[in-house]
Amino acid sequence: MNTKVASSNTSFTATLQDLIEYPTSGILSKVLLKDNNSQYSLFCWAAGTEIGEHTSNRNAAITVVEGRGNINLEGRDITLAPGVFVFIPANAPHAVQAQENLAFLLIFSGNS
Repeated sequence: MNTKVASSNTSFTATLQDLIEYPTSGILSKVLLKDNNSQYSLFCWAAGTEIGEHTSNRNAAITVVEGRGNINLEGRDITLAPGVFVFIPANAPHAVQAQENLAFLLIFSGNS
């Protein structure tokens, strides 16, 4: 499920913890803001959810809000925990797993 929270070209503020909603399974994403160059989304993953190795044609950055998980980024395992920031360059292979309910801000930058 994907929902949009704000429109571009307007100021916007939110408390991310207030926007977190965990699905019973899978992933719920909320696009907080999107413009021609970037997209800011809150991703809420149910415990046990995983996405196999994939790439994106845009740079991405993850900032974990709550929960625990793992990202394998270019063959390196990185623990996802509150406060962890991960930069993922365009076309870098990565896979993500939620060990428990996991919420993170995902920012895509650059043109697709």
